[in-house]
Amino acid sequence: MPRVKLAVLYGALGLSAGSFALGDEPQQSASHPQHDPSQSSAPQPPAGPMPNDQDNSSEAAHVPPDPPQHPMGNMTYPQMAALMQMNDRQRTGMVLFDQLEWRNTAAGDAAAWDAEGWYGGDYNKVWLRSEGERVGGSTQNARADLLWDHVFARWWSVQAGGRQDFGAGPGRTWAAIGVQGLAPYWFNTEATFYVGEQGRTAVRLKTEYELLCTQRLILQPEGEANLYGKADPARQLGSGLSDLEIGLRLRYEVRREFAPYIGVVWSRQFGGTADRVRQSGGDPSDVQFVVGLRAWF
Repeated sequence: MPRVKLAVLYGALGLSAGSFALGDEPQQSASHPQHDPSQSSAPQPPAGPMPNDQDNSSEAAHVPPDPPQHPMGNMTYPQMAALMQMNDRQRTGMVLFDQLEWRNTAAGDAAAWDAEGWYGGDYNKVWLRSEGERVGGSTQNARADLLWDHVFARWWSVQAGGRQDFGAGPGRTWAAIGVQGLAPYWFNTEATFYVGEQGRTAVRLKTEYELLCTQRLILQPEGEANLYGKADPARQLGSGLSDLEIGLRLRYEVRREFAPYIGVVWSRQFGGTADRVRQSGGDPSDVQFVVGLRAWF
């Protein structure tokens, strides 16, 4: 009888242990997959690309070239300019008729000009500048400047040379020094100081701006003032601010090199110059309509 009870007890314990093991097997397999020794020798591919795989592949594909085996030897400047197809010592030139126009002045129809030309390299040029007016077949208040131009800043150059006045009255010769360049907000600016005979001095200031209405239609305001240190009665000039001229011209560029224009100009004499104009029966203030041509080559 005791043997039977022991057998029954051992059987019950074995059944409960088996059922416990069978109930835990799925959970164990799900949470801890069994390791297959047959697959341990072969590496498994990753489920997706690693973050640096593409970078590593591109770096592996890039192979730097070998260093040059034959260094470039010494060359003269003409040889280097021909090889690189560039030459910053090349000399060029230009002639610009900024104003070549007809005006209806108080003294009658007039032909006026404002022209300049230069020749040279990137840093040094020879500059010729001239402007004046012809009324009734005679030249009035004209001048010509011959200058050496040297670039000293990105947008500015210094100029030095001489100026010759001709036209009505005796001719005057001046030594000149000044600057010209592009002021802030794209104003083309000229400022020149002159020293002449018998202690004469003068200052010429000029500025202009180009406003593009379209790629071909351009509005150009301009202003010019002349000041003299002492009076010159022979040329009808007083000391101080002598004259001021403000113009507004609208041009149409048929080509960049060829542009007819129309405009209006207001001119005024001041101080002793205005007094001499009044004494000769003229008006120191005048408004003129202009028609002209701007051309360069």
